Amino acid sequence: MTPELQVLALAGLLQGIQFVLMSVPANRELGTGKTASPRDPQRMGGKRLDEMVSPRTGRLFRALNNHFEALILYTIAVVVVVLGDKTTGFTAICAWTYLGARVLYVPAYAFGWVPWRSAIWLVGFGATMLMLLSTVI
Repeated sequence: MTPELQVLALAGLLQGIQFVLMSVPANRELGTGKTASPRDPQRMGGKRLDEMVSPRTGRLFRALNNHFEALILYTIAVVVVVLGDKTTGFTAICAWTYLGARVLYVPAYAFGWVPWRSAIWLVGFGATMLMLLSTVI
């Protein structure tokens, strides 16, 4: 397995861990009546779940959603690199950099590390873009 694919697998596991980190406190704070409901606006008082929880749990919601978005781009980069037979030491470094940034992003968001959260996000995004760029150069 290429390093890029290995990191993709680990990033998927990170996504699962982030879900648990968010869902356990959300269920404690709101109860399963709300978290397991169909979340119709009328039942929720016109609010989303992330607006009804504590600030830290809300941040964990947003960090999870951000990882979904980042993982889409990273997955595209891995598919292009691996299927295009463009794996190199550089793309491996980019992959591990992406994962490191995503791991650091969770506590950075949860604890409100300003401006470090944005800087960490930029490192992961940059690594993903550099992987893609390396395939077309």
